[in-house]
Amino acid sequence: MDNRRKNIIYTLVLVSLVALVYFFRNTGTVPMVTVTGKTMGPISYSVKYFDREERNFKSGIDSLLEAFNASLNTYIESSEISAFNRDSAYTFRSPFFPKVLEASRQLFEATGGAYDPTVMPFVNAWGFGPARAVEPDSAYIDSLRVFTGFGKLSFSSEVVRKEDARLQLDFSASAKGYGVDVVLEYLMDRGIKNAFVEIGGEVRVAGMNLENDSPWRIGILDPGSTESNQYFIGMVELKDRAMATSGNYFNYRVINGIRYSHTINPRTGYPEISPILSASVFAENCLEADALATAFMVMGHDKAIAFLNNHEEYDAFLVFDAGNGEVSTYATEGISESIKLREEQSGLPDK
Repeated sequence: MDNRRKNIIYTLVLVSLVALVYFFRNTGTVPMVTVTGKTMGPISYSVKYFDREERNFKSGIDSLLEAFNASLNTYIESSEISAFNRDSAYTFRSPFFPKVLEASRQLFEATGGAYDPTVMPFVNAWGFGPARAVEPDSAYIDSLRVFTGFGKLSFSSEVVRKEDARLQLDFSASAKGYGVDVVLEYLMDRGIKNAFVEIGGEVRVAGMNLENDSPWRIGILDPGSTESNQYFIGMVELKDRAMATSGNYFNYRVINGIRYSHTINPRTGYPEISPILSASVFAENCLEADALATAFMVMGHDKAIAFLNNHEEYDAFLVFDAGNGEVSTYATEGISESIKLREEQSGLPDK
């Protein structure tokens, strides 16, 4: 065999070996990285993602969430939102504030005011915010309504202004969901294609759970749960979607023997007594899912279902009191086949 033919054979063998190494390296098991921590005060977060390089993004995630809180956390006196709440106008320092304002405007209009972040004075009055609680009467609530309402503020990409200096913003109905979006998009910008991000129960996923080659499995909390005994009513499988759940099972106050939920109706200023026990909303991003879950608690199941019929880009699973002590559920067509109720499910959720 001449040297030329030998060189050709050696070259082909070498190329084949390189191709085999590449194939096995890129089709083998991809490691899953898990990151956990705290944010927004005592709230836990959990992040899972698949990365061949096994990069640990915890320091980046923590720094990002710290910047996020420095913008939108009403419990931090130096935050952007706290500065705005103390003044009549504010020039933005970060991209978080203007983005959530624009999303809030759209959601306020879409829900007829059931979602309204100018609810802060009511939240404080009923004892669910950073200010000292009072025992509000109807006259006091009426006085707060004079300067609440999303229509009483204006904003551009650079500055936000309010008509009345007493108007205050509170994004607690969407902040956890928005934080989830910020973290997931941070991971995707770094080439992560399969990930799970959860902050305080709000979730958004990308791609698949490669450990079992299936969609991500998310538990839906049963509204009969207590803080010491939490359990799922069902489980949903998700891919490239967000889920947020709102309910009144844990966060409430008792005033003069009456139990008041943390869900405030922005249009009345009072805690809403809703037949909905829990609302789980599914959307492209978690900011919208989180805000709509709260809005549905305000709207009640009939109006929430009517909204969903007119907005097919969203899905929902509602648990509500049907009267006479009966509990009913409703799932939109787009999500119903992905949900397995407790008696139907097998296996454990990823969260």
